[in-house]
Amino acid sequence: MNRLRFLSLLIVFSTAGCAPLGVFSPLRPFEKKLVFQPAKFPLGNYENRSPEIEDAYLASPDGTELHGWFIDHPAPKAVALFFHGNAGNVSLCDESLKLLNRRHQLAAMTMDYRGYGKSSGAPSEKGILMDARAARAWLAKRKGVSEASILLLGQSLGGAVAVDLAAKDGAGGLVLASTFTSLPDAASDVFPWMLPKWNMTLKLASIDKIKNYHGPLLISHGDADETISFEHGRRLFEAANQPKEFVRIENGKHNDPQSEEFRTALDRLIAKMEHVAFDR
Repeated sequence: MNRLRFLSLLIVFSTAGCAPLGVFSPLRPFEKKLVFQPAKFPLGNYENRSPEIEDAYLASPDGTELHGWFIDHPAPKAVALFFHGNAGNVSLCDESLKLLNRRHQLAAMTMDYRGYGKSSGAPSEKGILMDARAARAWLAKRKGVSEASILLLGQSLGGAVAVDLAAKDGAGGLVLASTFTSLPDAASDVFPWMLPKWNMTLKLASIDKIKNYHGPLLISHGDADETISFEHGRRLFEAANQPKEFVRIENGKHNDPQSEEFRTALDRLIAKMEHVAFDR
């Protein structure tokens, strides 16, 4: 193999995020860079956030300092925790929080995984799942509800985080938007010859976890998603338990807004959730 061909293959492996030698592979950092693309503060639009949104400061069990945003509601139908995707930070979630709060009458929180926004540390699969549990505990205490009663919502990478929490600990409801079945499955769509299912060290295998969740479920996916193919959403839906509902976003791409059909379906899911007593 000549030097040019070797370098070309190295670049392809790096872009695909594969790690042929497992945890010992020198390509592992490239895999993490593909999956985790944080925007660190001061990047982002923090100054123009809605005035009703509060800062939330908390710590992960390993001491990592985390930051999030919280918006309260005087008479919430439920308490919700939203997990964003693999890029950016909470400053992109202003409109999402306001929609959950005003359109769906929810007290809602979002947070930055370690290494994102104002959160310290560096992201990892184990770390972001740990951070998510810390955020749920903070929110449950803030609103005086049980952790298992909280509605979990996630977009793309955030959907995998939400599935992990719901499958292991339960949830009042689970909502997934443009979510992959697993990271190796997503990589296999683009580079099947590299055998990502064997070589990737990052998994986030929602397809294996979602069967352990028993509660209201809503999945939406755009049928023109250029990042995570529509089939991922359908496969997750098929693997999940009832009650469940699937919303197909016609001509929807990965980061397109949700449809009114989705908003109506979310209202139905909220109505299915068990009554939760809130501290007033």
